Amino acid sequence: MPSPSSPSTSASPSSSAVAAVASADEVAAHTLLNCLLREVSGPEHQTAVADGRLRLRLPRRGVVLRVGLRRTSLIGAHRFAGPVSEQRDGTWTEVSWRELAEHIHRELQLRTGVHNDEFLDQVASSHAGMTAALEQREKAADCGDTAHDAYLASEQSLFFGHRFHPTPKARTGSADSWSLFAPEAGARFPLHHLAVRLEYVREEAASPGALAALDRQRPVPDGYRLLPAHPWQYAMLREHRLLRAAFGRGDVLDLGAGGRDFAPTASVRTLYDGRDFLKFSLNVRITNCLRKNAEYELSGAVALTRLLEPIAADLAARFPGADLLREPGYRTLDLARGEDGRDLAEGFGVIVREGLAARLRPGLTGLLAAAVADEYPTSGAQISRLLDGSGTGPDRALAWWDAYLGLLVPPVLAAYFDHGVVLEPHLQNVVIGVDASGTPRQVLFRDLEGTKLLPERHAAALAALPESVARPMTYGGERGWDRVVYCLLVNHIAEMVAALADRHPRLEPALWSAVRRVLCERSAAHDDPPALRALVAGVPLPAKANLLTRWARKADRDAGYVRIASPLASALLSEAARVIVPGSSR
Repeated sequence: MPSPSSPSTSASPSSSAVAAVASADEVAAHTLLNCLLREVSGPEHQTAVADGRLRLRLPRRGVVLRVGLRRTSLIGAHRFAGPVSEQRDGTWTEVSWRELAEHIHRELQLRTGVHNDEFLDQVASSHAGMTAALEQREKAADCGDTAHDAYLASEQSLFFGHRFHPTPKARTGSADSWSLFAPEAGARFPLHHLAVRLEYVREEAASPGALAALDRQRPVPDGYRLLPAHPWQYAMLREHRLLRAAFGRGDVLDLGAGGRDFAPTASVRTLYDGRDFLKFSLNVRITNCLRKNAEYELSGAVALTRLLEPIAADLAARFPGADLLREPGYRTLDLARGEDGRDLAEGFGVIVREGLAARLRPGLTGLLAAAVADEYPTSGAQISRLLDGSGTGPDRALAWWDAYLGLLVPPVLAAYFDHGVVLEPHLQNVVIGVDASGTPRQVLFRDLEGTKLLPERHAAALAALPESVARPMTYGGERGWDRVVYCLLVNHIAEMVAALADRHPRLEPALWSAVRRVLCERSAAHDDPPALRALVAGVPLPAKANLLTRWARKADRDAGYVRIASPLASALLSEAARVIVPGSSR
């Protein structure tokens, strides 16, 4: 089954392809289909677009599926419409998300020779998470509840998660716990406070006052330090034998809940009170990973903050619209050596991250990039709503896009080529600062867990750190470049292009032409390095293989990539512009 040979769009050139918020059933099915298209059927040339539909085949089982299209995409990230159907005995029969998951389960088992007894349960868990989020949304609407903070509203609006992950809302933990602590539920809650005797505190700070975000929450007796805990995590660890013994000795005091309410951000475990971000551990698996701060990540955050300070300052000076949220300190329990002690050290480890006010310019509103690029208008941050009231035509969209690319792309590439730093600018790691008109004026990069160093560029600094801390902070050159390209182009830019093209379907070639233009400018600025020249020329792009990674039960760090066709090739863009946007002046 050949792939389509020429770009096309299923939407009328003058119509909008923005979709209303869909059902959990439909989104779960479309998300699974996205993964099949990108990682299985697409690379094996088992897809075709015709008559406003996508068809794809599962080659090892001979199953042929189809779905309607709202709009096709130059990067293959199509927008689907309606149910998925399977061809049976010459007729098309609708299949549910559960039946689709079972098809994928059997296909991957044949492909890999490996059985994964978790996969179907995880897909079901993800569907349940979407369902709960939508039910909570309806309750909030019925009650007239509205988020008064546009930034937190954007963080808490990701009802469906990553559309190229087979289980984007899979999670362990009870439904009751999720309803209390989920961002999609609009949760707010106080932290649980412990007072820890000084000799049982482990902490590091990159600068004086870095731990003030912890200490100012509540006074503690002399000789103790305050250790806030996520209340969900505390409930899971409070019966740990070492902790119970420490309570009995008075080395740890249980102060109970207190202080200001915090709200969960999109990552669930990172909380925000309007002033400070605190990144907690959660012994809960969300999508692929158990969300806890490993000991090396605690020390690594502070070490990276120190090492990156001059680099971040240089990038901010050269590219005034960009900055990095530092993670200048952590604190945790240090009750014992060995596995039990490590469980508590990691389980109660909390990393302090700068709040938005530390870096966001006055007068700007921070919005999570993932909410702006969401396929569905689940918050006021989504691009179709962000642009409302400030000029809704294609010229306005292109001006917005030019401004955004100028903020986002240059510092990421300069970090890599000039400083040997791999930033991870995927959609959940970038906060966009917009002005009153919705125009982007600033980008903030966050979460040092994904920021890595090229070891050959930072050999001396890495050698000064414990090997257990230094090793996870690095990527080799090829893997580092794949990570930059995937996060910047495939995860981030392609999804923002999709959201803008939903609003203005004719503009997709012009949007990608703007990307290519910025990359050409940056290539010249960096003396045309081969990797960037190849990117501009349109070499295939690395796309993270979330389905295959989940099937193999690998950690995210060990995820592989599939190669997808690039929309950046100049010949492709010229052909697409002629077919899709005749008469365009851009």
